[in-house]
Amino acid sequence: MKQNISKYASRTVGEIVADNYAAADVFHHFGVDFCCHGADNYLEAVGKANADPERVAAALDGLHAQPGTSPDFKQWPTDLLIDYVLKIHHRGIRRDGPEMLSLMHKVEQVHAENHPELHEVARLLEGSLEALEEHLQKEEQVLFPYMYEMYAAIARGERPMPFHCGSVAMPINVMEAEHDGEGERYRHIAALTNNYTAPADACASYRLLLDKIKTFEANLHEHIHLENNIIFIHNFTNFCHKFSTGIIGSRLTASSGILIETNPLT
Repeated sequence: MKQNISKYASRTVGEIVADNYAAADVFHHFGVDFCCHGADNYLEAVGKANADPERVAAALDGLHAQPGTSPDFKQWPTDLLIDYVLKIHHRGIRRDGPEMLSLMHKVEQVHAENHPELHEVARLLEGSLEALEEHLQKEEQVLFPYMYEMYAAIARGERPMPFHCGSVAMPINVMEAEHDGEGERYRHIAALTNNYTAPADACASYRLLLDKIKTFEANLHEHIHLENNIIFIHNFTNFCHKFSTGIIGSRLTASSGILIETNPLT
């Protein structure tokens, strides 16, 4: 194994992006899923994308020669990360989603005769916005309030209260499963649109629509990454492990590797 690969081979792609979010652009370029499947080992994830691990590693190495411009999310406290998710991602989805869907319907009406795949893209976007609204409400009403309370209690040196409804593993697992569903949905949209490539007869609105969907997906990837690879792992579990009995402890979630157990704090 060449040296430039060995430094990444034992790491997950989620960890690599958590350490330097600029790596997200590299993984996007090579089609590597770092958000929904951030727990995948580097070689496994790159293999799934049919990418050359040496080329990907070389691109990642190139980031170290560039000045960092991305926020170091991994160093942010949990409550600040949640604030960011709520104010940037939740507001952004609710602001940009309806505008994107409105443009989608206009483009569909004009171009679907020559591009019937637009009907399926419109159906997928409609389903996405409906599912995302439910997802955001679960985070706002169930998971995040508990995480705020937990963070505040630990900051005071107090033992956090038990989660009010069974194990805290349940909402975390639900969030991760819904992340997986949206990741798959947008992979389908990307395939239908030839990776957001405008056809030769596309008007300005058609091209704008593809740009909007691509940007929406990229922002969604950041949302999923921050939760799956940082909030649910590096921050949340580290706080929980300060208590020997554990808020979360003995079984793995489906995608993130978070340890969960049913004990007095679950």
